[in-house]
Amino acid sequence: MASAHGDDYDAIVVGAGHNGLVTAAYLARAGMRTFLLEARSIVGGTAASEPFAGATVNICNCDHLTFRTTPVSEELALADHGLVYLDVDPAQHNMAWDGTARTAAWTIHHDVDATLGSLRRHVPTAVDGYRRYIRAARPAVEMVLAAAAEPPTLRGLTRLALQRRFAGSPTLLRWSRRSAADVLRSFFTDEEVMGPAAVTGPMVWGMSPEAPGTGLGALTHAIRHVGTVGRPAGGSGRLPDALLAAFVAAGGMLATDSEVDSVLCEGGATRGVRLADGTEHLAPVVVSACNPHDTFLRWLRDPPAAAGDMIRRWRAIPHAAGYESKIDAVLATAPRLRGDDRPLGPTTVIAPPLADIDRGAALMRRGEILDRPGMLVNVPSLLDPAMAPAGRHVFSLEALFTPYAFRGGWADRTEPQRWLEAFATLCEPGFLDSIVEWRAMTPDVYEREFHLPEGHATSFAGGPLAAFRNPNPELTAYETAVQGLYITGAATFPGAGVWGASGRNCATVVLARHG
Repeated sequence: MASAHGDDYDAIVVGAGHNGLVTAAYLARAGMRTFLLEARSIVGGTAASEPFAGATVNICNCDHLTFRTTPVSEELALADHGLVYLDVDPAQHNMAWDGTARTAAWTIHHDVDATLGSLRRHVPTAVDGYRRYIRAARPAVEMVLAAAAEPPTLRGLTRLALQRRFAGSPTLLRWSRRSAADVLRSFFTDEEVMGPAAVTGPMVWGMSPEAPGTGLGALTHAIRHVGTVGRPAGGSGRLPDALLAAFVAAGGMLATDSEVDSVLCEGGATRGVRLADGTEHLAPVVVSACNPHDTFLRWLRDPPAAAGDMIRRWRAIPHAAGYESKIDAVLATAPRLRGDDRPLGPTTVIAPPLADIDRGAALMRRGEILDRPGMLVNVPSLLDPAMAPAGRHVFSLEALFTPYAFRGGWADRTEPQRWLEAFATLCEPGFLDSIVEWRAMTPDVYEREFHLPEGHATSFAGGPLAAFRNPNPELTAYETAVQGLYITGAATFPGAGVWGASGRNCATVVLARHG
């Protein structure tokens, strides 16, 4: 740590989640003296892994997809710092809770034809619709991923659309105005197909698929045909570990257990930060990779008058509460779904019908939970045996629409245990008996242990179309009304996934101004 008066740096990055690490690594690589501050004792935030019951478990996201569509790994040479990806193909199994018509799950492969083959066996009425869906959705996904390669601006998106001869642009514009459920119903009638798309789209965002403006959530099946799902060997945390190694190799400096109390301003610009212990660190650039509400409303000291409108706007934005939970368990034997011999190495999405998901959104607002919530289930140790002790397996179950303000309170494990019992009804006998030890990561835990207010950090900026009309431009422009203060525009939390594009784009903007 620095002295009570601190040290001078070119840039200070607050928050060593994966986006903060990405930004810091790019700044250090460009020659800026960069200081990275993290309130916890380890880096990675909810993109990290940690030991549990003799195994390695992922705090949050297990499947990395969008991150692998960015150039971050190559540009920062993360393979040289120990990052190895295991490809996951098939990418995902899908099934509905109501399995009376078809008990077997259908599978999304990276290859479209293989996916159609699975549908032909399990949901034959969806095959023609899936062909039409892919023709419409795939160019739109490619457009979104290409747009994420640089900070979204109207000029940049227009140039990209021209380069691509507008492929995907009409779909993006049309679907963005509709609900995801409306888009899905224009291609499908089968809940086995629509439900999983709604779970991994709007439900992951904490929204009903019937909500207007959620239509781009219907792209979720198609993205698995454009990108390749992968998992870092050794657990999700190997990604932030590699990012940290790249940052340090470029000359960056890290301080953990360093909670920020204030972002300091002087003369209309930032001048550094003050920690909770009173230590000040000075720099003309401060990047916050933390919750924007904290950045603008709790930490900002003596902001310039020009920041008044921004602060008032963020004060009027309600802070969203967390809605996703995760169970980690160590098992004596890997579970099997009834009547299905496929191993649960890839993620299996267990989906309520659209009407129940919509009802679940209303229940969530009242602090209640669906009887059969949307779930994402996998056994990471089937693909990566090193994550579990010999003769054991790691089991992961994510449950959606599980609100921070749950009426029953999260101190009691009765509700999370109910999810295990519900999943057990889909399995061959013996699943519950195979559990050696388990834990529940609920929104209150994410708040307490990961500095996520109410278990959630604002992150969704609306995608590339936000460049056309964004009421909160800081989330996509990365600059703020305070000279020298930037935000990464996204924070990993349960549901946001691991992308890293906003961290890279934030660094691009900072270097354009200060590099």
